Amino acid sequence: MTKEELKKRTKLFAIRTFKFVNTLPKSKSTDVVSYQIFKSSSSVAANYRAVCRGKSTADFLNKLKIVDEEADETLFWLEFIKDLEIECDNKELEYLMKESDELVAIFSSSIRTIKSKNPNS
Repeated sequence: MTKEELKKRTKLFAIRTFKFVNTLPKSKSTDVVSYQIFKSSSSVAANYRAVCRGKSTADFLNKLKIVDEEADETLFWLEFIKDLEIECDNKELEYLMKESDELVAIFSSSIRTIKSKNPNS
């Protein structure tokens, strides 16, 4: 997958997550979850764009670690929605959980590869 394809994929992930969260029932608890997931999912897309502009291997790696953490945090909040049994489009929830899990795997693998090629990073 190219950088441009991954930029599009992370942006689409954020968009789909926003649309999904906007369908959740309104309550104090879902407001908290919604706020957190809005931040983390959009951070995946925005920070991946920053990764693509990394100035050095160390800069690239540090930014990529942020993306990995934000993708994992988004997965946590999606799992939290499932565990709380919040009324939602379960098919879309499952899709988003799978997508965030795949994004974590992609970014974690990239981090390991960069570290193996640059032991001092």
